[in-house]
Amino acid sequence: MQIEVRELGYTYSEGLPFATTALEDVNFTIPSGEFAAIIGHTGSGKSTLLMHLNGLMKPTKGCVLADGIDINEKTKEAREARRKIGLVFQYPEYQLFEETVLKDVCFAPKNYGFTPEECEEKAIAALKLVGIDPDAKRDVSPFELSGGEKRRVAIAGVLAMEPQVLILDEPTAGLDPKGHKDILDMVEKVRRDRNLTILLVSHNMDDAARMADRVLVLDKGHLAMNGTPREVFSHHKELHEIGLGAPSSSELLYLLKEKGLNVRTDIFDEDGAAREIVNAFR
Repeated sequence: MQIEVRELGYTYSEGLPFATTALEDVNFTIPSGEFAAIIGHTGSGKSTLLMHLNGLMKPTKGCVLADGIDINEKTKEAREARRKIGLVFQYPEYQLFEETVLKDVCFAPKNYGFTPEECEEKAIAALKLVGIDPDAKRDVSPFELSGGEKRRVAIAGVLAMEPQVLILDEPTAGLDPKGHKDILDMVEKVRRDRNLTILLVSHNMDDAARMADRVLVLDKGHLAMNGTPREVFSHHKELHEIGLGAPSSSELLYLLKEKGLNVRTDIFDEDGAAREIVNAFR
């Protein structure tokens, strides 16, 4: 499913003396099957944008189109389009509430009118996809799971709706390094297995550079940059001016270049940076 944002704008408390513009004239297109990372400092408009992408908020101006359908229209087609856009909030495990893991994952499809058999089928498939054994965990209370397992179950609850677009708001927030890697590996597996369009909000530039086909940079409600990771992270000075940085490997290469070492600075993975440094010393 393709997501297109046209001249999107949103103002909190519009018309009142303390009105605040959160988004202004935002335009971009995420083709079907693409992985986009959305980055920006706190207050840049990322969360407001996310809630527009699946219809939780209605634009003050502009529109969001899913395969050409305005998701804010009051039509059956728009409602179906919204159902195909899954949003995983930050710390989604706080939204777990059912008695068992299976019941929790079944909750969304149940409320969309699927039969109990269909709900269970979708839930089991989603649990397997996120790496949770449904046979071992289906009847376990979600509150007895580890932190990483809770987050996987919460994500499974969104995947049980079989979305075509998956939006993830800081899915690794609060996790240790292993949990961080495990969740991102799971996201990549979900993308491969279901060929989803994915939008990932992250403060981690290394994740954005490694995983994304496209990087969107928000600054004070405006779309400041839109391009491939190489295109965006090559704007090292501009990113620092708006409170962001480049991936850690690139930052290291920039520092070495400033010290006089003849190295490229458009390398964003650790192995590539290591080879570049070794070659420069040779």
